[in-house]
Amino acid sequence: MPGKQSVRNVVLVGHPGGGKTTLAEAVLARTGAVARQGRVDDGTTVTDHEDIEKHLKRSVCLAVADAVVADDDLAAGTAGDPVRITLLDTPGHPDFVGELRAGLRAADAALFVVSAVDGISAATRLVWEECAAVGMPRAVVVTHVDQPRGDFEAVVEICQRLFGEGCQALYLPVHADDDSPAGLIGLLTGTLHEYADGARSARPAEAQHLEATSSRRAALVEGIIAESEDETLLDRYLGGEDVDEATLVDDLETAVARGSFHPVLPCVPTSGLGVAEVVELLVRGFPAPAEHRLPPVTTPAGEPREALSCDAAGPLVAEVVRTTTDPYVGRVSLVRVFSGTLTPDSPVHVSGHLVARPAGHEDWHPDHDVDERVGALMRLQGATGTAVPRAVAGDVVAVARLRHAETGDTLSDPEDPALLEPWVLPDPLLPVAVAPRTTSEESRMADGLARLQAEDPTVRLEVDPDTHQVVLWTMGEAHRDVLLERLSTRSGVEVVTSPVRVAVRETFAGTASGHGRHVKQSGGHGQYAVVDLEVEPLPEGSGFEFVDAVTGGAVPRQYIPAVEKGARARLARGLSAGYPVVDVRVRLLGGKAHSVDSSEAAFATAAGLALEDAARAAGITLLEPLDVVTTVVDDEFLGAVLADLSGRRARVTGTQPVGSGRTSVDAEVPAFELTRYAADLRGLGHGTGSFVREYARHSPAPTHVAARLAEVS
Repeated sequence: MPGKQSVRNVVLVGHPGGGKTTLAEAVLARTGAVARQGRVDDGTTVTDHEDIEKHLKRSVCLAVADAVVADDDLAAGTAGDPVRITLLDTPGHPDFVGELRAGLRAADAALFVVSAVDGISAATRLVWEECAAVGMPRAVVVTHVDQPRGDFEAVVEICQRLFGEGCQALYLPVHADDDSPAGLIGLLTGTLHEYADGARSARPAEAQHLEATSSRRAALVEGIIAESEDETLLDRYLGGEDVDEATLVDDLETAVARGSFHPVLPCVPTSGLGVAEVVELLVRGFPAPAEHRLPPVTTPAGEPREALSCDAAGPLVAEVVRTTTDPYVGRVSLVRVFSGTLTPDSPVHVSGHLVARPAGHEDWHPDHDVDERVGALMRLQGATGTAVPRAVAGDVVAVARLRHAETGDTLSDPEDPALLEPWVLPDPLLPVAVAPRTTSEESRMADGLARLQAEDPTVRLEVDPDTHQVVLWTMGEAHRDVLLERLSTRSGVEVVTSPVRVAVRETFAGTASGHGRHVKQSGGHGQYAVVDLEVEPLPEGSGFEFVDAVTGGAVPRQYIPAVEKGARARLARGLSAGYPVVDVRVRLLGGKAHSVDSSEAAFATAAGLALEDAARAAGITLLEPLDVVTTVVDDEFLGAVLADLSGRRARVTGTQPVGSGRTSVDAEVPAFELTRYAADLRGLGHGTGSFVREYARHSPAPTHVAARLAEVS
């Protein structure tokens, strides 16, 4: 295989604290990409380069770094034919799922980093299933095997139970007298790799090692042979034939590359144990870009096109997978080139598309069907970039000065424009209302929020037409905090946050008559108007109706429109708690006018007074919005989710299994109870829960809830 493999695009995924960034740093140090291995706690790693990451000591954004393997001791054949590994380090926190999706889109294989102490999180299992659905090659690196509770073999068994029998240990840790891992034994080769003082040496394993690992080796060999393209090999092996090592290695590499076999490796990135073995797997087991299936592509109008192939000489088709703003360079786009060649200063066509979201929340980029010229191309090493003369199919590079392109947009030849199939992103469901501290900062806040939305497709902005709040929709509390920090540091805007108010309505509890008298005399023309009217509630969704039932000219015709206008204005301000009054019919019955002192303003005021009088007689009912909510969660957490929904005054309308041990719950839930549901569901479902919501209708609020709603009006 050496000679045709030059690039490996590998995304590191896993739960928070699993050691993804530390593993990436260890690979960079082992291959000579960095002179000294950095530490997360010291803020010196290549991929955790943002200030907020150094402060939090965890990743919050996708970062890219390259490691060039040119050492036969790390991977055979690379000394004469170097292989570049592009590592895409993703955050483990579920709030930053947009960064994870970007990494998955740009990569050709996924390396799952799992802690031997913490095991496999439910969220990690969901990502595994997502990768499996598209056939992405996967392997598992088990870290923290040097910790007192670190049990590598237990994690292997968990992997087999959750991910399938295709997960097999490729190496086993060998422990020193103090029970610390001192080396690895290769189950295929029978070679013992010993680590001491940062140095690695190899020798044939001793008899006791081979005996202790024989059962694991047999399971590995049988697993590899079961995936072999030689259908007779398994029968021959079970019949006693000895399969040579070279055949097993070739079959292993083929099975890993096509996503049907998943090696599990122990590793201690801080000491270097197992890092060389990880590098060898990345080079020899994971596929080159040309071997990975590419996304479907159409024309911008949606017409079919020929399927893409990873060919530098093919038509240019690339995608912006992440967008950032640099204070000196301006907008920087992380781009994966799927086909063709991209060069600096070349013209490209930018095609926007529907960002796929559940429940109909699609956002169209209306101005993303334009031509523009790219700036410099850079290969990233964390925060730093090195200019390159071109980017060919399979490359992941940074592109400067793309003014129109945003995350998810396609770059193609202006003479042959294309559009890649969009990647699915979850809807942001945790809202926070934001406002500038001073009115002078309104413009800067708007610019800063627009920049955040352009950079992060998991952000949604809206101005609520009912409450007039500017609402920032986020993936969770951690995501919200990072966005507000970026708004402060990048745009220089300090905002005030507040809870999101729900769009409560008022309506009349029954039919009632009202009398309004507005009489004032203060010299000159006075004000005189008397209005008698009747108000009755209407069915939900009826809106406002005005009926002129005046007889005998009690209210002159020229003042009747003023009565309607005054009634509308007073209903819009609310009659009880300050919420708009809806679904009522106002019937003007009569009134009185003065030949000199009556006016349109006087009758508008009298109409409002008459409505207040009718409201006192009939009583006002507060209507709260109800949302239809569909929650999907693992079956083991279903009881907790149902109990929580009950506490939110939900009316469950149905449950149904959705496969893979998961259940969907449909319910009607008051929007007032959903403000923190996105954050709370994550804890209830241990990261397995997701939900979508859609407005259904307004419904009368219970008395105790109405009192709370009146307090926050």
